Amino acid sequence: MADTNLPEGTDSIVTDVVATPIADSTEITSRQNGVREALKGGTDKLRSSASDRAMGFVTQGIERSSGALSNVSALIGDTASSIDERLGSQYGDYARSAASAIERAAGNLANKEPDELVDDARSMIRKSPGIALAGAAILGFALVRVVKSGLGSAGDSDRKRKN
Repeated sequence: MADTNLPEGTDSIVTDVVATPIADSTEITSRQNGVREALKGGTDKLRSSASDRAMGFVTQGIERSSGALSNVSALIGDTASSIDERLGSQYGDYARSAASAIERAAGNLANKEPDELVDDARSMIRKSPGIALAGAAILGFALVRVVKSGLGSAGDSDRKRKN
């Protein structure tokens, strides 16, 4: 069945091939819109989920921070009498004043919603960006020191286990 009119490299003509019509532009556009809507819906779900998780972490952080401040306040208040004996009553009063200020800050922190804290931080940064930048630098430095000391102690314990 070799046909001599076929291009070089072609052995035979394929029969029983059904031609499919090319989709029109409205069908293609509707498919694209469907895909676009599906992607948009998935993105909205992910964004909502991430936002909910972030708010949960912020709320948990607020609770922990408030508790830590309360503990620091109690510690300072407990040592005020010792400060009275060692350094004088004036310094003990300073310690009690600092303890009450820290306790008020802990109460304020515990009573705020995460959105309020974000708004307060934004307004503080707008009012005094220099102080915010300095605070961020100090926190960054402190965080690096904590991480380095943690890594150093972990490395020391690994060395002790190997020896």
